[in-house]
Amino acid sequence: MKQRFGLLGRTLGHSFSPQIHACFGDYRYDLFPVEPDALKDFLLHAPFDGLNVTIPYKQAVMPYCSYIDPLAARIGAVNTLIRMEDGLHGYNTDYFGFLSMTQRAGVSFAGKRVLILGSGGTSRTVTAVLEDQGAERICTASRNGSLRYDDLSECYDFDAIINTTPVGMYPNNGARIVDIAPFRRLSAVFDVIYNPYRTDLVQQAAARSITVSSGLPMLVLQAAAASALFTGKPVPTETSEQNIDLLQCQTRNIVLIGMPGCGKTTIGKLLSHAHERPFLDTDVAIEKDAGRSIPVIFQAEGEAAFRRMENDAIRKLCKQSGCVIATGGGAVLDADNREAIRENAFVVFVQRPLAALSMDGRPLSTGADALAAMYATRLPLYEACADFTVSNTGAPEDAAAAIWDAFRA
Repeated sequence: MKQRFGLLGRTLGHSFSPQIHACFGDYRYDLFPVEPDALKDFLLHAPFDGLNVTIPYKQAVMPYCSYIDPLAARIGAVNTLIRMEDGLHGYNTDYFGFLSMTQRAGVSFAGKRVLILGSGGTSRTVTAVLEDQGAERICTASRNGSLRYDDLSECYDFDAIINTTPVGMYPNNGARIVDIAPFRRLSAVFDVIYNPYRTDLVQQAAARSITVSSGLPMLVLQAAAASALFTGKPVPTETSEQNIDLLQCQTRNIVLIGMPGCGKTTIGKLLSHAHERPFLDTDVAIEKDAGRSIPVIFQAEGEAAFRRMENDAIRKLCKQSGCVIATGGGAVLDADNREAIRENAFVVFVQRPLAALSMDGRPLSTGADALAAMYATRLPLYEACADFTVSNTGAPEDAAAAIWDAFRA
């Protein structure tokens, strides 16, 4: 019988852990959602050989351990349990996950001043890594501590920010814990959140060409360290990297942007069919919710009302994972839309000559001069939002293939 491992937590519906561990070893890995009043009975009597532990139990499991690794004891949090003959042994692999993530990004904190957002278990893990690397100064901000999120002026000359809070995590995508604009010396920003792939914090930093990383590498790399404890066999670095790439491919959306009539829907459906990914269209979602066509919406309520509906549709659809999503031509005009589009996606600008655009049923695309002016306004927004640009001047199958190759690369 295979050894049985799993993830212990309270709310686990959107965990990626089972698919991560499926790539690491030939063992069973289950999700164990447990309420606090059932924790003791579960730890003492449930049939498992080992566990990963997540919110809110990283401290709560410690009294049930017969042995706690010195690193986990120093941090004050256990995220991996192994059942041994003398009871449960507790470890902290988040330390190695965070350390490996920062090394993977080419960042060292030696001599740096670092602001940590959040004061929970992950914050203590990050603090241990920073201390071991020789950070010059470490400040921890929280809602009610001595250093609060609404007054971080003493940290404006810091070198790095690390978010350890759940602010901005699915399903509360787009939430902002801090505006990094006043932080004039930032060279690195890390967010332990992995869903969405690019939180508001990460997008703010990326817009300034600051070194960034989401929490996805940390998630995989701490799981690799846990798997080594489960099986006694280290996970090769290349296996971890393959797992990170695979998870990105499985979870990130492909979002198509571009002028009306450029072929987004056609290409999107080809990608959906070829790679078995759900296809979503923001215009179709708007019409379904409104119960009427987009031209009728424009005629009856005007463009402003349509844009509000469009913003709602984009926020809703782009929260999903592993989809192909076609957007309306004017979706990029709104900054909130652009952030939502980018947060969990590989964004593709579909280019097509203006003369070749299909204008049927397009309420704003009337007349060559108007179309050219519209394109001049939108082009820099398309280019800034996109991760990749594809020309749709030949067969749409060729454009779809080029997008998929770029996405996998």
